[in-house]
Amino acid sequence: MFFLCLDLLMIAALAVAGFFVLVRHLESAGVFFPGREITADPSGLGLPWEDVYFNARGNVLLNGWFFKNPAARSTLFFAHGNAGNIGDRVLKIKFFYDLGMNVFIFDYRGYGKSEGRPSEAGIYWDAQAAFDYLQSRGDVDMDKVIFYGASLGGAVVIDLANHRKAALLAVESSFTSARDMARVHYPFVPLFFIRLKFNSIDKVRHLNVPKLFMHSPQDEVVPYRVGEKLFMAAGEPKQFLKIRGGHNDSSLVDQPAAAAEFIHLLKSKELI
Repeated sequence: MFFLCLDLLMIAALAVAGFFVLVRHLESAGVFFPGREITADPSGLGLPWEDVYFNARGNVLLNGWFFKNPAARSTLFFAHGNAGNIGDRVLKIKFFYDLGMNVFIFDYRGYGKSEGRPSEAGIYWDAQAAFDYLQSRGDVDMDKVIFYGASLGGAVVIDLANHRKAALLAVESSFTSARDMARVHYPFVPLFFIRLKFNSIDKVRHLNVPKLFMHSPQDEVVPYRVGEKLFMAAGEPKQFLKIRGGHNDSSLVDQPAAAAEFIHLLKSKELI
């Protein structure tokens, strides 16, 4: 009987260990989907742009694009989502550029031409390094930098706003925390197994910067209620903009009414 119990304990321990390893794999594979090949660049858009490189923590070389708009009063700091790379955002870049802003977008470590492998801490460091690069240029008004983050990028710019100064924080289709998202997509996983935090809900509470949250009721990846929860947790000043469409097709680019509200907010802050 003793040996039978011991065998059962060993089997249970191995099962728990195997489940733990599976959860760790799901965490990484379910969050980061980097694309290495940049299949589109802005050359065909007719915009002036620079292909730039800068170093992040750990001596990781990162790649980004900077678009200098001669009419710009402000600069959009663009943190993209968890999949692909900067080449998949050219239409959004043009949308923001055409509003009369400089646009700076970069790839996190492990994405596109950026070195390294992505991690939660790593992409936060990358955003700080990207901001510091922007500041080092000397041709950007750092008092008028708009932090814009889509999906995972929302978590990135919320973290960044706790370390660097923004004129406006714009968060599109983002979430409250990794644990809340695990409840949505992996309800069978005990929360104490979740290592990733992405704890935007706590980080956003005490930010005094003006904030705009955008979310669609049709979002099938980050539920609308999660986006609302993030907005409700944020301190004033803040604004919520309801957009439409699924998670990957709810951009302002093709939504004139929502875009008009966004433009009105930028004008009210004298950012365009």
